[in-house]
Amino acid sequence: MGERAGAFVLDLLIICGMLFGLTLAVIFLVIGAASSGSAAVQAVGAIWLLGFFVLRNFYFTAFELGTRSATIGKRVMKLRVVSRDGRRLSGHAVVARNAMRELEFFLPLSFLAYEGSQGLGGFAMSSAGLLWSGCFLLFPLFNRDHMRVGDLIAGTWVVRLPRRKLGTSVVGHDAFDRYVFTDQQLAAYGEFELQKLEEVLRRQDDLAVIVVARTIRTRIGWTGPDGDDLAFLRAYYAALCTRLERGMLFGKRRRDKHQAA
Repeated sequence: MGERAGAFVLDLLIICGMLFGLTLAVIFLVIGAASSGSAAVQAVGAIWLLGFFVLRNFYFTAFELGTRSATIGKRVMKLRVVSRDGRRLSGHAVVARNAMRELEFFLPLSFLAYEGSQGLGGFAMSSAGLLWSGCFLLFPLFNRDHMRVGDLIAGTWVVRLPRRKLGTSVVGHDAFDRYVFTDQQLAAYGEFELQKLEEVLRRQDDLAVIVVARTIRTRIGWTGPDGDDLAFLRAYYAALCTRLERGMLFGKRRRDKHQAA
């Protein structure tokens, strides 16, 4: 929750910075349009409102439709948006979750700002707006997966990216096509065994490589190509690491082989 809030605050700061730049541009346009009459000034004001609407709505949508499925704030906090069913994140899901943000946050605040600028704001109106926003902002606290209403409707959730990355110095790419492992074979081990396998690959002690490769083959019931123990271990390490990272992406961790898969 704290990381999501931090990411949202960072995104708001970026939007405010972009809005400040837009405001400066509009001020110059207003100065130039003042001599053309009130209609030109109103047109410039309409451009500012349109720019603010596009900015606050399409900033989130544009970044989350990208390959990293995350805004700048989410990237800084190591978060990303994923589909709850494990499939590829769809465009309509991203649009739906961000359209709800307009109702959850920006619309009541815009309404309160308008009421205040017109001198119509009162305690009751302000309380109603804050209550509206508060209900949506506190909604993640009352469900197990800490989802926004937008996530619930769109079938998405925000997950923390695994901190641990696959070491390119440990794994080569030459053996990936030669060895294909089933999900059941990869389910034989967890994070602890992955770390131990990485240590073996880094040391590249011939005897350890032979023993560990034979142990893994026996445990997973390997019947595929044989002979190159080091290439086999590298391929298994890469496949196991990918599987464990994918599980962590959806909040499922397996610390060692004794924990249920």
